[in-house]
Amino acid sequence: MTNLQELPSRGHLLTEQINPASQHLDQLTPLELVDLFNQEDAQTLRAIAQAREALAQTITATAARLRQGGRLFYVGAGTSGRLGVLDAAECPPTFCTPPHLVQGILAGGDAALVRSSEGLEDCYEDGIAVVRDRQITAQDVVIGITAGGTTPYVHGALDGAQAVGALTVFMACVPSDQVQRAADIDIRLLVGPELLAGSTRLKAGTATKMALNIISTGVMVQLGKVYGNRMVDVAVTNRKLLDRALRILTDLTGIDRAAAADLLERSGYQVKRALLMHWTGLDALAAQALLDQHNGQLHAAKSAALDS
Repeated sequence: MTNLQELPSRGHLLTEQINPASQHLDQLTPLELVDLFNQEDAQTLRAIAQAREALAQTITATAARLRQGGRLFYVGAGTSGRLGVLDAAECPPTFCTPPHLVQGILAGGDAALVRSSEGLEDCYEDGIAVVRDRQITAQDVVIGITAGGTTPYVHGALDGAQAVGALTVFMACVPSDQVQRAADIDIRLLVGPELLAGSTRLKAGTATKMALNIISTGVMVQLGKVYGNRMVDVAVTNRKLLDRALRILTDLTGIDRAAAADLLERSGYQVKRALLMHWTGLDALAAQALLDQHNGQLHAAKSAALDS
């Protein structure tokens, strides 16, 4: 147990400060409380806008690493870690990525997803160890997420990642003059004090989720997993996604649903491959070979086929 007299105060951190707008939170009516939350949540949009350049840099750098065989790791504890796990888990069904490509690492492991294990965030050595356990290399990207900026587990993981040459990104909701951190890219999501003092699952969590949405979607766009605004690499694994795949095909080709179903089946339930088959007359194997030649970029593969 830490000696209480030696425990440093975190009260100066932006995420721990008292929000003057909610000093009477416990006396508000439910409607007043909802209105106040709505008012404060506008800060999340401003925070994302202020971090736009760092977010764009992260997308560019991460896509470059993944094209060369690298992987993306989100590392965090508590809410920050759970949000990373959530974003990683959504990539395979949305973009048909292999599970290893985007991984969420949470202090305390899977058990901490549903039962709080906040004490584990204090172990710097565990953060270093997870880099070794996941065999992270110089090809990979590690995004350390910590709302208050001080989580030892995250700092350990970033230090371990830097030691092997991985690209490192630091994402926090406090300004750099409060918590400094060496990283290749520094993302600060400054949403201000929480309505419930110190509860970073609120605005900080919302802004973090927004930032991760932008990063993962942006990276997948760069990797050619989107055509226009359609998820053409969607994994067709249930009725909802089958319907989405059929609608993508009918919308982009003009064929009817029955023809789209036949095309999708002949493509091996690969929407991107099906589209290229329709536009070029190629069979499934030839269409896939052409996509592979153009790194999965449908626009490029289509142009190459039609121009030849």
